[in-house]
Amino acid sequence: MKSRRPEPAEIEHKNMRFLIMDRPTDSTMDKFIEELHKKGAKDGIRVIDCQFDDGNPPPGEVIEEWINLLKTRFKEEPGCCVAVHCVAGLGRAPVLVALALIECGMLYEDAVELIRQKRRGAINAKQLAFLEHYRPKSRLKQKGNGHKQCCVM
Repeated sequence: MKSRRPEPAEIEHKNMRFLIMDRPTDSTMDKFIEELHKKGAKDGIRVIDCQFDDGNPPPGEVIEEWINLLKTRFKEEPGCCVAVHCVAGLGRAPVLVALALIECGMLYEDAVELIRQKRRGAINAKQLAFLEHYRPKSRLKQKGNGHKQCCVM
């Protein structure tokens, strides 16, 4: 019996939109691309590889790369959707989205709750403890409410 993966989850907060997904495979690639297009993906989707061990929090250099990517994307196109995936879309991808929400001013508890409402089972105990002790630098607090709709991955 095949394991059923959760549906893609769109997370919105202020002028940020994220699409949390599981890893595409040859058999799911069409659905994956269809989902990106539904959320406003444009041609020339960029893939950024931020690797870290499954079940763990991201290391500092991955956090910096992630935050810098988001600062650029949301400055260039406020309101765009950033798709992020890991193998199942339950650990690494949701943690990165939670970090973005926390950097935007959300409490870690609220960020986790928002993600778990749409992505049941997201974020394990080790990652939750990391988020609890994470100290944001408010690097994603932005001014203005752009309404452009795009998606980057």
